[in-house]
Amino acid sequence: MSNIPKETRTTIMPCMRYRDAPGAIDWLCSTLGFEASLVVPNEDGSIAHAQLSYGNGMVMLGSIFDTEYGRLMKQPGEIGMAVTQSAYLVVNNADEVYERALRAGAPILMELKDEDYGGRGFTLRDPEGHVWSIGTYDPWKQ
Repeated sequence: MSNIPKETRTTIMPCMRYRDAPGAIDWLCSTLGFEASLVVPNEDGSIAHAQLSYGNGMVMLGSIFDTEYGRLMKQPGEIGMAVTQSAYLVVNNADEVYERALRAGAPILMELKDEDYGGRGFTLRDPEGHVWSIGTYDPWKQ
């Protein structure tokens, strides 16, 4: 068995589900700066699959469906707003993203601050309760 990762732009991508996937796509793009590189809508307006890129990273998302894969996940609102994973977004200017998040009405869970380990960042909840940390800390540059 080979333990060598595939040679590609990024080898790990969070996969998320949203009740209002079209709204989530709009929010993630306008507030956090993602770009919708692929959106596959269903006839009913739900999203079968979407790929949102940010630099050389990406998240994949879609609408909630009652499928084998869909039943593996719970939304934060179904489990007391808890999450079992979160995403970290490396940005050039955390203050700028923080201001956009405030204007978008995002609940700030951890205020913008300089971190002891380097970088500047904050943590928020998106409109459906997923937790995102945003900051300038770049683990590849350490």
